[in-house]
Amino acid sequence: MKEKRESEMVRAEPPLVLGLQPSALVDHVARVDWSLLRQIHGQHGGSIPVTVGELEDIVSKVKKHVLPFPESDDDSVSTSPVETMAGGSVANTIRGLSSAFGISTGIIGACGDDDEGHLFVHNMKFNGVDLSRLRNQRGHTAQCVCLVDASGNRTMRPCLSSAVKVHAEELTKDDFKGSKWLVLRYTPLDLEVIQAAILLAKQEGLLVSLDLASFEMVRDFKQPLLKLLVSGNIDLCFANEDEATELLRDEQDADPEAAVEFLAKYCQRAVVTLGPKGCIAKHGKEIVRVPAIGEEKACDATGAGDLFASGFMYGLIKGVSLEECCKVGACSGGSVICSLGGEVTLKNRQWMYKQMQIKGLRTPDTSK
Repeated sequence: MKEKRESEMVRAEPPLVLGLQPSALVDHVARVDWSLLRQIHGQHGGSIPVTVGELEDIVSKVKKHVLPFPESDDDSVSTSPVETMAGGSVANTIRGLSSAFGISTGIIGACGDDDEGHLFVHNMKFNGVDLSRLRNQRGHTAQCVCLVDASGNRTMRPCLSSAVKVHAEELTKDDFKGSKWLVLRYTPLDLEVIQAAILLAKQEGLLVSLDLASFEMVRDFKQPLLKLLVSGNIDLCFANEDEATELLRDEQDADPEAAVEFLAKYCQRAVVTLGPKGCIAKHGKEIVRVPAIGEEKACDATGAGDLFASGFMYGLIKGVSLEECCKVGACSGGSVICSLGGEVTLKNRQWMYKQMQIKGLRTPDTSK
């Protein structure tokens, strides 16, 4: 099957940060009532794959179960729409780095030649993400239903089984040459391509960031994850509180503090996000705790961890302290929870910059 890159032009200067998302993904996000969530197989709050039929069944029911939500400061209420946008944890992070922080980013992966693929390409290109490493293939683009409850907690059901994807043997050193960071999400289904990407990235001198993805992934596929961590090739690791708990479930101490200590044994920097309780991070002997920002306005937690990672990595790239990295991450993660989906709107971006200024953090120059 013949494929082509999204851009067949000569590549410009390599992006500073690359994201590996083997399958481009489109999210369908909606706030829904509990009567629908009770019909969905699997634990509330997690992310487990579904078949095409299951995804279509969920999508067909969503519009009958959408919740109203406050739309503005005057407490007016409107019906929550179903938002469709380019998604996926890695895409959310690198899009945030590009659009909100002015950091050059690119994505490695594959998208289909369907409407979802065109939407993904348009959205990422509009937000300044380099697509010259994105393979365009004949076939379907992956999709995910993101169901958000009244408290803002999201339950995700991705459909990846029939989607096009980039494979390990298709990666080359040229995909990584000249970049500084590689952003990954732990996905056992893509373990082979993740391992190949890490090998090539390390050969080219890149630092590697890994997100633990979901508590189900950690619980059900812990051994391959531990091998990745113990390899010493992961320089930065992000986990949320549920993932951290699963990681140490068999240990006497399974709290976030123990988890960040465990992760920091194998990674230069480790971060555990705690939702409304903020985050805890460790680098060397330094441990910091930073409170959350904006949680009182939360209507959708989709992408909060991904955008926290955007802010944290921006801080690292700019060489600020561990505490300041966490504060930028808190501002960034807090900015995305005020609207549906994992993309920061212009209004929420301005809110984020204001919060950074209040906390004495340098705001990015995105005019370049």
